[in-house]
Amino acid sequence: MSNNESFIDEVTEEVRRDRLFVLMRRYGWIVIAAVLLIVGGATYSEWQKARTEAAAQALGDSMLSALSNEDAAIRTAALDQIEVTGGAKALVDFMLSANALTGEDRKEAIARLKDITADASLPALYRDLATLKSVLLQGADTPADDRIGLLQPLTAAGAPFRLLAEEQIALILVEKGDTDAALTKLQAILLDTDVTAGLRRRASQLIVALGGDLSAA
Repeated sequence: MSNNESFIDEVTEEVRRDRLFVLMRRYGWIVIAAVLLIVGGATYSEWQKARTEAAAQALGDSMLSALSNEDAAIRTAALDQIEVTGGAKALVDFMLSANALTGEDRKEAIARLKDITADASLPALYRDLATLKSVLLQGADTPADDRIGLLQPLTAAGAPFRLLAEEQIALILVEKGDTDAALTKLQAILLDTDVTAGLRRRASQLIVALGGDLSAA
């Protein structure tokens, strides 16, 4: 009996090995392909990460090198030579705008910001910030209602610079002499749950300066 049982066990094991061999021949390529995909995916991810970091470092080095020049015209030429697209180009354009202001060329600074605003491929964060900075630079050279019209879309719910845009609209309303509307907007800013300490302080000071009542907020 013992020999028979041992023989049966050996046969059973052989059958299992044969089945396993058949399964490996039939489906083993799937396992191998899965392993290759996992290893290949991890390798590609690391390569992509290293490439992105290298590109960011190269951009930073190029910008620092361009800004190291003392002459504004040379800085502009150096920044213009940096070949970038998308968000990186927006950053360079912001630098070009700031550089133009350093050279007291406000029109050029505004033009650079308008280039960012007009680029629909950029995230709203960049375009809204460019619009906000552009309106600040335009000042009284642009009619008050036109500036309010530019800022109004920035006040939409969830917009990244919503409250800052509301603050600028309030200041423009003061400029127009519409104190009541300005006070209403400033008090709404104080009631907003997203208001920062700095903005709350500025809004409160302006309300007091306009003769408004802080208790209403």
